[in-house]
Amino acid sequence: MLLVFSPLSFSLRARFLNPCLLVSLLTSLMLLGACSEQEAPPRPPLELPVVEVIQRDQPIEIEMVGQTIGSSDIPIRARVDGFLTSMDFAEGGNVQQGDLLYTIDDVQFQTGVAEAEGGLSEADTALVKTKSDLDRIRPLAAINAMSQMDLDSAVAQHEAAKGAVQAAKAQVEQAKITLGYCRIYAPIDGRIGISKVEVGEYVGGAGSGALNFVSRVDPIRVRFSIDEQSYLRIARRLIAIRAEGQQRREKAALELILADGSVLGHLGHIVTTNAAIDPTTGTFTLEADFPNSDGLVIAGQFARVRAKVEVRKAALLVPQRSLVELQGAFSLFVVDAGGKVEQRKVTVGPKINRLQVISSGLKPGERVVLEGVQKIRAGMTIKAMPTEFEEVVAPPSNNVPKA
Repeated sequence: MLLVFSPLSFSLRARFLNPCLLVSLLTSLMLLGACSEQEAPPRPPLELPVVEVIQRDQPIEIEMVGQTIGSSDIPIRARVDGFLTSMDFAEGGNVQQGDLLYTIDDVQFQTGVAEAEGGLSEADTALVKTKSDLDRIRPLAAINAMSQMDLDSAVAQHEAAKGAVQAAKAQVEQAKITLGYCRIYAPIDGRIGISKVEVGEYVGGAGSGALNFVSRVDPIRVRFSIDEQSYLRIARRLIAIRAEGQQRREKAALELILADGSVLGHLGHIVTTNAAIDPTTGTFTLEADFPNSDGLVIAGQFARVRAKVEVRKAALLVPQRSLVELQGAFSLFVVDAGGKVEQRKVTVGPKINRLQVISSGLKPGERVVLEGVQKIRAGMTIKAMPTEFEEVVAPPSNNVPKA
């Protein structure tokens, strides 16, 4: 509250005031005036965490999304019609090449073998008869006891009988092969899936699908697609590796990242590629094999493939969260030795885990504000607090890639 005293009122009132009270009042007024003339104390500088720009030779990697498939996926089909009489495997288990999988009722096919063998017997008998006739006619024809026409006819009948025997043997073999189709064996080593048919069902009819499939999962294969720019980067990398000639498999190795973020503990290699870029999607398809002796990865899983495409010498990196983005332009708050802040425009490169490569705008040894960029502006002076930064998020497993 502001007190106003005029000289007249003060002199009139002073006659009736106690002298001690008057002294106290004047002292309080002087103290109030002195306090109003003092300025507010300055605020301490804002404390913010800062990190030093990282400089190192940085491998540049790209990740491609793909799906696992068996290095061989073989459908199991019935080649003959009939009722399924047995299923001789554990669904979802491992099978070896040649293991019996299914059995189909073979009665009708055994009958077919018997009929074919009967036809072969008839052909053998006919061959014996024609051979006997020929042996009898040939000496008679030599002394002109029989005509040359009779001899030629006997020779022709004998040759026809030999052809009939060969045809009958082929029919027997075909009947036995067809009978063998009643027992279905594993074509490869691998893991067999859940059967699509049950014992007692009629299989192999028109429009019948696969009974099951066997997938070879060691090695496991990953099929993935990349865009045209990524293809060019990978292709240049492979060309450079071939030119070096040594350790090219190690340098061209790929990492497999599973759906939970863990890394498979084995490196893989590209085994096949498509012949051309798909013009409808603009993508190029590749396949890579990864060792999978423990069977951890199975066909049909989501996966990412990581490949190194180049190494940037003396690259500069900063934490991604220190960047400020506005309409596609990036900047950083750079702090000098005295704590003064400068907002610097930068050009960004690839992301490396939680770091960002800075292509231009920074110098080695400079410091940038890590957090709290929304609290500062260019020209401010802050108290820089050097901070440690974890650039890699810890994966859920301790798998370490190995060659």
